[in-house]
Amino acid sequence: MPTAVETYAALAFDTLYSKLTKSPPIPFSKLRQIVEHTDEIPSNERFPLFVTWNILRHGNKELRGCIGNFGNLKLPEGVKEYALIAALEDTRFDPIKAAELPKLSCSVTLLKNFERVDDIYDWKVGKHGIRILINGRSTATFLPDVAVEQGWSKEQTLQALVQKAGYYEDYKDMDIQLTRYQGIKDSLDYGEYLEIRERAS
Repeated sequence: MPTAVETYAALAFDTLYSKLTKSPPIPFSKLRQIVEHTDEIPSNERFPLFVTWNILRHGNKELRGCIGNFGNLKLPEGVKEYALIAALEDTRFDPIKAAELPKLSCSVTLLKNFERVDDIYDWKVGKHGIRILINGRSTATFLPDVAVEQGWSKEQTLQALVQKAGYYEDYKDMDIQLTRYQGIKDSLDYGEYLEIRERAS
């Protein structure tokens, strides 16, 4: 069954599509009606969230942009804001262009259940995202699905996360504070988004 987060994935896609094609956006109230989501996450709630863009190349999905915010962002405005930030301002990539839209998929992950843990191994691959603080100043995070997608163990995930934060020492030799969290995620590809847009017209 479609979820509320699928509505937000559709909203993120529509925000970027409207920006790049200069088309009028679909009103959020109409998106909610079309996707027919459950009411588990009403609008006007606040969540930390991430928007992730992937692109299909040679039959494989590749990351095209991913940025979020650990502050409590108001829905749906926060999704619209970070849909564009992740697509156009992720410094690891060039801004997404209109010609790439047909190969894109979009995921929105709403974050919850943040828990600071004393043991840096006290989290489960596939269940928890992790955020680390190194030496009291440098932070980095992986969303809950990253370790599974990469086929990483906990040890490999921690080492990759330390490198993401800009360090190349063994993670076991570092002063790491770890927070685990969970995510509510849904995704939409371009074809699915176009079906929603056609129903809205």
